[in-house]
Amino acid sequence: MHVSIKTPCVKVCVVEGQTGLCLGCGRTLNEIAKWAKFTDAERDAVMIALPPRMEGLKAAGKLG
Repeated sequence: MHVSIKTPCVKVCVVEGQTGLCLGCGRTLNEIAKWAKFTDAERDAVMIALPPRMEGLKAAGKLG
């Protein structure tokens, strides 16, 4: 049985150099690498942090 893990990935995998955040989803490389091993609670905590991160990238002119 295949269990689907929720993910914020939008298949735009470009890491911004200054912040270290993915421009597609807002996760760090460490979070991306460990995503499948995170508990549901750990993934939920990251998911909550993503909107402010993406807003910060947008405000800094890092997003198109």
